[in-house]
Amino acid sequence: MHRSVRLAAIAAIVAASLQAAPAQAATTYEAENATISQGVAESNHAGYSGTGFVNYDNTTGSYVEFAVDAATAGPATLTFRYANGTTTNRPMAVAVNGTTTTRDFPGTGAWTTWQEATLTTTLNAGTNTVRATATTANGGPNLDRLVVGAPSAGTPVQANGQLKVCGVKLCNAQGKQIQLRGMSSHGLQWYYQCLNTASLDALANDWKADVLRISMYIQEDGYETNPRLFTDRVHNLIEQATARGMYAIVDWHMLSPGDPNYNLSRAKTFFTEIAQRHNGKNNLLYEIANEPNGVSWSTVRSYANQLIPVIRQYDPETPILVGTRAWSSLGVSDGASETEIINNPVNADNIMYTFHFYAASHGSEYLDTLSRAADRLPIFVTEFGTQTASGDGSNNFTRSQQYLDLMAQKKISWVNWNFSDDFRSGAVFTEGTCPNGPFAGTSRLKPAGVWIRDRVRTPDDF
Repeated sequence: MHRSVRLAAIAAIVAASLQAAPAQAATTYEAENATISQGVAESNHAGYSGTGFVNYDNTTGSYVEFAVDAATAGPATLTFRYANGTTTNRPMAVAVNGTTTTRDFPGTGAWTTWQEATLTTTLNAGTNTVRATATTANGGPNLDRLVVGAPSAGTPVQANGQLKVCGVKLCNAQGKQIQLRGMSSHGLQWYYQCLNTASLDALANDWKADVLRISMYIQEDGYETNPRLFTDRVHNLIEQATARGMYAIVDWHMLSPGDPNYNLSRAKTFFTEIAQRHNGKNNLLYEIANEPNGVSWSTVRSYANQLIPVIRQYDPETPILVGTRAWSSLGVSDGASETEIINNPVNADNIMYTFHFYAASHGSEYLDTLSRAADRLPIFVTEFGTQTASGDGSNNFTRSQQYLDLMAQKKISWVNWNFSDDFRSGAVFTEGTCPNGPFAGTSRLKPAGVWIRDRVRTPDDF
């Protein structure tokens, strides 16, 4: 090729890439500058961007409509920033050029607490209309802004898609054996303020976590005191994880009483709603019993055999994680072993069994049990700490690393306890970090936080 022709071709390629670039850049549209029907622009609740936000009238059909420009046609992510200070979900119909999708806007805890709801759509080249319309008599949430950008690339969920259990391993949509690494929340009744836009951005982008475990206690001032409030909090956090390309473990955090059957009716109600609403997502795992204790494996198995079919009516694909007896120790803390599960497994497909350990309390007997069990059973470590079983006390990083080395070798996914600013040593942030942070970097991390952040940031070979 002649030199001038080659230069012309290169120039054309560069020009084309520059022309396409605007489609990749995120653009912010403030709600108060959009078209408002049956609502008003206000600024009386702190934390908004721009000059204010839109307060929808409490009526079905109130809406905010944005005129969105796209340089080229193609997929785009719509991220709505909103606050809903009630305990009631305020769903809206989001219409893009007339094509409508319903999106949940669960309670955020306060009108000054702003969260995000995200969906992926397709835009036309040029001007597009995006209308968010209230679908109930309560109206919509307070709407702060809309951010339009290209779908994020390279997230854990994009790399792996719908997970499934293959043999004794967790596999991605292509059948590849993978290991997820991430963090568990503390109880949503105590530390919900540690799960906000900034902290979850840090977990996804700075920590580079694959998975968020959403720990909803049932007792201890949790779900049983206000099922609507706590279910909506779980809905919201599922959406937050989804928007950031992370997997989400929905943790039915039963602990005391230790018999999961005590909460069987509640579990059926809760997981029915979760499975009905989120069965179209490909980034969930259901953990149906956190730490059964004081009961036999046959009792735990009976619970699982009753609850799993309820979930499967609505969601046939999401992996289900089954707690094991003696605080999910595979029975070791009661003097048993994994053989009772091998000899009498739960009667269901696409399930895994959970194992929990705290390195300063649980030594070689627990480590050896995990090693043996992982060769015979699909295992997911949904909770562990570097301290004692209380989640407090001194750290044993040497023993913790032995566990992590084993889990890396055998592709056992893991989640660390916990992503909060509780005073105990197992909470990664120093007291007072929540809700304002900073959450990225190490300036507000305890020793356990510094240690685990480094290991969460080391990815599997997706």
